[in-house]
Amino acid sequence: MKKIALLGAMALSLLSAFAMADDAKPLRIGIEAAYPPFAFKTPDGNISGFDYDIGNALCEEMKVKCVWIEQEFDGLIPALKVRKFDAVLSSMNITEDRLKSVDFSQKYYNSPVRLAMKAGTEIKDPLVDLKGKKVGVQRSSIYDRYATDNFAPAGAEVVRYTSQNEIFLDLAAGRVDATLADAVNIDDGFLKTDGGKGFALVGPTFNDKKYFGEGAGIAVRKGDKALADKISAAIQAIRANGKYKAVQDKYFSFDIYGE
Repeated sequence: MKKIALLGAMALSLLSAFAMADDAKPLRIGIEAAYPPFAFKTPDGNISGFDYDIGNALCEEMKVKCVWIEQEFDGLIPALKVRKFDAVLSSMNITEDRLKSVDFSQKYYNSPVRLAMKAGTEIKDPLVDLKGKKVGVQRSSIYDRYATDNFAPAGAEVVRYTSQNEIFLDLAAGRVDATLADAVNIDDGFLKTDGGKGFALVGPTFNDKKYFGEGAGIAVRKGDKALADKISAAIQAIRANGKYKAVQDKYFSFDIYGE
């Protein structure tokens, strides 16, 4: 009987060890490190930014190791589906269209969408005032879909790029007339740089939930509710314990979480 009891205890111990090992598996996260201040490369080649720091805070809260894997934005969801990584944390808005192919955690921030053009440009009605203009957007982004569905039929030429940084270069050089993008990214990644001198945010704020959703979330494979729930719980935890605010204050002077 003692031997049976001992074997039973050993079996339970092994099962517990396997369960702990499974919980401790690294969390592989896909990110595009070309979207300041959310994700960018430092001069020494390391990833930095709000998304990166929030991800590390979430991994610390979940007691797992973050393994970051770089990927161009338009390849993030396809790579997630083929299990190149377990989650995508790269300023990806939660939209109805994306929810058809992936699941999301709750939002971890929400920021406005604006146009950037030459300072002094007056945009009262984008569907009228952008006619004949070239509008740069990041390929496969929510901005691409909105511009394709709304600006193009109204006579604007939608020009697609691999990264937002490429758009900023062409906007400064006069190869496109405008860009539709996240206002925080435009401000930090362009307007505050030498290339952005003479440009400004213009026109209205775009907030159509059909295209822009209700904020950025962390994408997981369709049906992976356990991971999505675990990440959502970690987001709530770091917002409650002050870690979220500490990261936010490093990059922004306002509440990036939004309403």
